[in-house]
Amino acid sequence: MVSRLIAIGGGGFLMEPENPLLDQYCLECTGKTDPKVCFIPTASGDSEDFLSRFYTAFARYSCEPSHLAFFRRSRSGAVPLADIEQHLLNRDLIYVGGGNTRAMLAVWREWNVDEILKRAWQSGILLAGMSAGAICWFDYGGIKFC
Repeated sequence: MVSRLIAIGGGGFLMEPENPLLDQYCLECTGKTDPKVCFIPTASGDSEDFLSRFYTAFARYSCEPSHLAFFRRSRSGAVPLADIEQHLLNRDLIYVGGGNTRAMLAVWREWNVDEILKRAWQSGILLAGMSAGAICWFDYGGIKFC
C-alpha cells in the first residue's frame, strides 16, 4: 500500500470556497469515482462555520461526505464516537481542518485518533489537511509518522 498525504498551507473550501481546485485535486487523488470523505474539524472546536463550508463544498461532487466531531454531533453526517475507528478506516480521504494544533492533538490522543490515523495512512487512505491539519502529521507538528 502506498501512503499518501497532502499538506495544504492555505486555500481549499476553508479559505477559498469560490476556488474548488484543491478540493477537486484531493478527490481525484483518491482514484475513486464516489470517494468516501471524512472531515475532522477538531482544531477549530468543531466550528459550525467549517462544517458548513465542508458540506457546501463537497455537496457539488460525487462523494460521500461525513465528519468526526467531538464537541457537537447534532448535524447530519456526524460519525458516532463509538464508531471512530471503523468509520475512518473505511474512508478514501480524511481531511483535517485548521485551528489549534495542540488542543486537537490532546483530544485525538484521548480518543486514540492519532493511532487510528496512522493506521489509515499506512493502509493507503489519503490524508489531507490545511494549517493545523497539514502540520499535525510531521515530527515537529504532531503525530510523528511522516
